[in-house]
Amino acid sequence: MQVIIADDDEMIRTLLEDVLTDAGYDVTAVADGQQALDALNEGSSRIIITDWEMPNVSGVELCRRVRELDMPGYVYLILLTSKNTVRERVEGLMAGADDFIAKPCEPAELLARVASGRRVLSLETRDVAIFAMAKLAESRDPETGAHLERVRGYSRVLAQHLAGVERFQQEITPEFARLIYLTSPLHDIGKVGIPDVVLLKPGRLSDREFEIMKYHTTLGAQTLDAALRQFPGVKFLQMGRDIAATHHERLDGSGYPDGLKGDEIPLCGRIVALADVYDALTSKRVYKAAFAHDVARAMILTDAGTHFDPAIVDAFIQNENRFESIRSKLAEVALAA
Repeated sequence: MQVIIADDDEMIRTLLEDVLTDAGYDVTAVADGQQALDALNEGSSRIIITDWEMPNVSGVELCRRVRELDMPGYVYLILLTSKNTVRERVEGLMAGADDFIAKPCEPAELLARVASGRRVLSLETRDVAIFAMAKLAESRDPETGAHLERVRGYSRVLAQHLAGVERFQQEITPEFARLIYLTSPLHDIGKVGIPDVVLLKPGRLSDREFEIMKYHTTLGAQTLDAALRQFPGVKFLQMGRDIAATHHERLDGSGYPDGLKGDEIPLCGRIVALADVYDALTSKRVYKAAFAHDVARAMILTDAGTHFDPAIVDAFIQNENRFESIRSKLAEVALAA
């Protein structure tokens, strides 16, 4: 496996390179974050070990930029740092880091953490299967385009930001951010059981039809519950189930299917609720035109505290440029397809 090391200290860079090369890794060693980005774009590396403080592009900025790239596969980011406070680790997590190695680095720990990254990357076959399953359900509606891709991008942006909010720091770990990106595409998997006459109706649904449509949340949860009974304790199934069941719940209890309120709604469901609504508002449908970002923004702000968790709305506002970038990029991909 190919690994990129980015560190402006030549001695440390050489030490890390020697340890990993002796362990059989194909290593590219560079002196700053920009060179690491260039190496990533030119090769097929999936793991980057980066120093925190470097000239030109720092390690934290490198993490941010990698997460903004449209890479064909996941890139595992390890921050090598003498910074070991909670605040600094939160900053790294918000930037998109997956793991941390404290300086001075022991060779055995380096190899163990790289091996941990390899295990995460090895799960990508599972990730592909999950996404393919979600796309199969979505394929019944030809208008959705890159909806799943956008929603998972928005969800990850929100999770990364909320990692820096004290209220969520215990819950949002690097694993949470990875899982919400992986499982958010399952939010509408229950639609596979909704009749075409309702799902594909080119206009407003009647009250009866809307009740049928609402059942997709329950059906999706039941489907994933069945998998959980066979594989209890599997975290991605649990989060996928929670998202499918609760992404149409509302903070004030007026949502469906269970009328949950406030923190009764799992955090993953609250995050995907905003991501899903933003994408619905800014996408064209047969029954409506796409709203501009500013219109969608105003509508979401209006619903803070009733439909949406205000902290998640604040995360959206502080990252709206990233939302617009994802929307623009994936709209172009959809048009090209």
